[in-house]
Amino acid sequence: MLMLININTNIITILIEYWHFDLRYYQTHSLITLTLVIKYYQFLNFKPIKFFWLLRSLPLLFLSLSLMEFLILLYGATTLYLCFLIWKLFDQRRDQECYILEYQLYKPRDESKLGTECCGRIIERNKHLGLNEYKFLLKAIVNSGIGEETYAPSNIIEGREATPTLNDGVTEMEEFFNDSIAKLLARSGISPSQIDVLVVNVSMFSIAPSLTSRIINHYKMREDVKAYNLTGMGCSASLISLDIIRSVFKSQKNKFALLVTSESLSPNWYNGNDRSMILANCLFRSGGCVILLTNKRSLKNRAMLRLKCLVRTHHGAREDAYSCCSQKEDEEGRLGFYLAKNLPKAATRAFVDNLRVLSPKVLPTRELLRFMVVFLIKKLRQPSSSLKSSSVGSNKSNKSPLNFKTGIEHFCLHTGGKAVIDGIGMSLDLCEYDLEPARMTLHRFGNTSASSLWYVLGYMEAKKRLMKGDRVLMISFGAGFKCNSCLWEVMKDLRDRPNVWNECIDDYPPDSLANPFMEKFGWINDVQEASNFKFPPSFK
Repeated sequence: MLMLININTNIITILIEYWHFDLRYYQTHSLITLTLVIKYYQFLNFKPIKFFWLLRSLPLLFLSLSLMEFLILLYGATTLYLCFLIWKLFDQRRDQECYILEYQLYKPRDESKLGTECCGRIIERNKHLGLNEYKFLLKAIVNSGIGEETYAPSNIIEGREATPTLNDGVTEMEEFFNDSIAKLLARSGISPSQIDVLVVNVSMFSIAPSLTSRIINHYKMREDVKAYNLTGMGCSASLISLDIIRSVFKSQKNKFALLVTSESLSPNWYNGNDRSMILANCLFRSGGCVILLTNKRSLKNRAMLRLKCLVRTHHGAREDAYSCCSQKEDEEGRLGFYLAKNLPKAATRAFVDNLRVLSPKVLPTRELLRFMVVFLIKKLRQPSSSLKSSSVGSNKSNKSPLNFKTGIEHFCLHTGGKAVIDGIGMSLDLCEYDLEPARMTLHRFGNTSASSLWYVLGYMEAKKRLMKGDRVLMISFGAGFKCNSCLWEVMKDLRDRPNVWNECIDDYPPDSLANPFMEKFGWINDVQEASNFKFPPSFK
């Protein structure tokens, strides 16, 4: 108590010197105290009018207190005010949280499945392909990790992929919107008029009115809904949309947000013979996801996941990274999506830079300290003469020196292909159990672009892996070149919920991920004469 009195007395002394008080002009302790308190509260940006209003409500005896007693009360009031400011700061942060209430994955109609024979007919219809391209496609699809249960737009199934129309793209998107958004709102009990923020990301399809406007019109949302329509962001667009919603939640309380993520394949199916562009036909498939988010603290107990952090890395300034994957026309003017040979290298650099920022945010202190100690010991033991040679050798191994499993229980990896999943798994030293959700998603649904992360999450939920308190890391890559990641905390045990995986989850993982394409089309590798090669009549 004496220490507190001394501190407060020092403050008053400073104030006296600051305002050039002369105590000879004051005859009573009450007058001294009253004047000092007024100046002190002015120093704290309080208005004297408010102070006099408070003073009139106090008993007259209050003015007759000794100076020391009043200073003690003054110090207590100041301490309470500082505590209030601290509490207000933490209370505001509680209103800035980002929760997932529900999410709905899209499952197209069974008539849209791309089976082995259907793929054969699509390839046969492309008259620009030759024997060498057939062999290349067979090798690519066999090693892709994709099964026979994936989906394609109706115009491709009907054989009109070479002449897509604008209506094909609109129909593809509206089928997804009308199915998934309606199911999500019905299950959550949220009305379309309650949605405050709408974010839609479809990378390679842009029309006017925008897709957001079509959703607002169909569901009759409010006039003041904040709408964002993202295009050209690639497979990482889902987390970019999430970052927009997070930014809105930081400045506005008690909001609902709807995140719609998908990709349009109808107008973007490549019908040429450029190997760097035809490879996209083997990987990308139809799909989508709708996520309902909020920052309402009253709905915390209903939430499934809570966003812990989000990190975005953009290497657009690097020419090789910028041009490694892009939508463009081939030499004959046919539109497609180009994948360069240096794509894995660009993805690795972006991934490493992203992990450098992400690691301190998601890993426990003990793991960071362990890494620092091991790094220092290795550097001290390492002879200076061999420093250069060892650094060159270390570049051959992309394995991270950090153990990410110390701070993360589950990994939602971008299903960009078998090589992408293997590469991330090797970098983070993940086991087959960790990679299983991504591998099974690629096998069942293919690469659904920005929505693929949520299919991986759905697999984890269907397998009843997600328990309260678990942390889930999402990692995605996109054109530009971008690498985005975020960490979620599971708010409750997730099980027995509607999920597109429920009908087939017991069949996964299968005994083998080998698709039947080699068994069906392996005879192509035995053909030597390309001049007179023709498909069997069964595919025409």
